[in-house]
Amino acid sequence: MLTFVGLGLYDVRDISVKGLERVKNADIVYLESYTSRLMGTDRDGMERFFGQEIRVLSRDDVEQNPREILDHARSADVVFLTGGDPMVSTTHADLRLRAAAAGIETAIIHASSVASAVCGLSGLQNYRFGKSCSLPFPARGWFPTAPMETIACNLRLDLHTLVYLDIQEDRCMRIPEAIAIIEQMADRCGIDPPDSYIGIARAGSSHPCVVAGTGERLKAVDFGPPLHVLVVPAELHPMEREYMEVFAGL
Repeated sequence: MLTFVGLGLYDVRDISVKGLERVKNADIVYLESYTSRLMGTDRDGMERFFGQEIRVLSRDDVEQNPREILDHARSADVVFLTGGDPMVSTTHADLRLRAAAAGIETAIIHASSVASAVCGLSGLQNYRFGKSCSLPFPARGWFPTAPMETIACNLRLDLHTLVYLDIQEDRCMRIPEAIAIIEQMADRCGIDPPDSYIGIARAGSSHPCVVAGTGERLKAVDFGPPLHVLVVPAELHPMEREYMEVFAGL
């Protein structure tokens, strides 16, 4: 059996009781750490808390070479840990489909996700979000503008945009970097950059940082350590504006 277990937002205490029980009783525990990370702990901390050895997976292990995971899941109780909620990422949905095609029983134990946490932290109403996008670090000869196109499309529809910031082995994108990249994308697309942003750092921790304002304002803010996420808001409902004035310094 293959069980997808969400770890939540920040540290080992974010996992559900149901998820904790499943991890402690598993035969094999894998951790996918390329789509999200718990910045309030590390693998050693998880192993101590769960009382289990944890095998860390790369993107290729999950997307290109999942045979080991599936082979074990045919005859053992396998847990696949992810930051946030397991099925927010399409790469995890693909793995579940592969397991189903191989006749392997699967289950999901959900957890808190930044997709919902941003609503509580910013005050933006969840049904007013459009398509989300991921913002990658540019590379030599590669500067995609698709994220700016998604943002612009949502703004035309008066919808908010959740922008996931790139996570790499040696660095995590921060809010000021993200805004600078979006402004460059807007310039390449020949359109105006967004008028305002909401930056959120360390959602799920005891001291998250939430700041709303113009790009120039947020680029000057020290949001502290990652993980960071960015929201481009559409026209604000009066209650959204009041919430941000109280809790995000708008």
